[in-house]
Amino acid sequence: YAEFNTLHVAEYLKEHPDAAPIGADGLVSPPPDGWQGICPSHEAYRKSRMDAFRALLRDFGVDGVWLDYHHAHASWEQAEPNMPDTCFCERCLRRFEKDTGTRLPPAPTAERARLLLSTHRKAWVRWRCDLLTDWVREFREIRDAVRPRALLGTFHNPWTDEERGGARIEKLAIDLRAQAAHVDVFSPMPYHARFGHASDPAWISRQVAWLGKALGIEGRPGERHRIWPIVQVSDWGETVPLAQVPAVLDHGSRLPATGVMVFAWGGLRKQPEKIEAVGRTFRALRGPGR
Repeated sequence: YAEFNTLHVAEYLKEHPDAAPIGADGLVSPPPDGWQGICPSHEAYRKSRMDAFRALLRDFGVDGVWLDYHHAHASWEQAEPNMPDTCFCERCLRRFEKDTGTRLPPAPTAERARLLLSTHRKAWVRWRCDLLTDWVREFREIRDAVRPRALLGTFHNPWTDEERGGARIEKLAIDLRAQAAHVDVFSPMPYHARFGHASDPAWISRQVAWLGKALGIEGRPGERHRIWPIVQVSDWGETVPLAQVPAVLDHGSRLPATGVMVFAWGGLRKQPEKIEAVGRTFRALRGPGR
């Protein structure tokens, strides 16, 4: 399996500064906590990622590819996310007007952004989600043409529709229900320790249960969609105790999940005792509900 970076190839901006996301003030939005996103309406950037995706599938015998950082310019993988409103470049504003039939006044970017975040917010949020979903549609078409038996997965934010004021949709532009038309495997990222639930690994299974209900996935054999969460076992700022590893994997593997992955090898390779615990737990995960 392979992971594929969609909207986070920061070095692209060195030669294409016009691909930088624009904030509500009309200025280039700084990378939140160092996480540099790219404007999703930049056609040359999009083509470059589609070409790279096609080459990956053509040149490597992968059984599946997972999309990563497929969301708006933001740093959400922490207890307090940093999610600026973007992108208000002229390219995005023109395309929004064309696609939705909405007319914006000939005003400074900041004024038009204010309207999009208030008067036209519903249409603006829908348009942003649809734009990112259309990327997924194109990835699916390439997969179907080049390596049709490979799975198309996506690593994504684990919040429910209601958490943080609906920020997964409102801020990150991730519409999981719409993407379900194109994705085979959903891999939420419920990093319990990182996201403020260090003493509550059951939070993992609660988030997965919500996702299954929202998408109509039960974990039955032969279902069109699958849920394979990626759970935090290594330390990333916050510590995951060795004794907690079995519980983390247990909650990550409960139905409707039918698979589970661990995050992340970079930290785990320095903790052989955790690697052993992961192996023991995986071998023990058998029977109903696994």
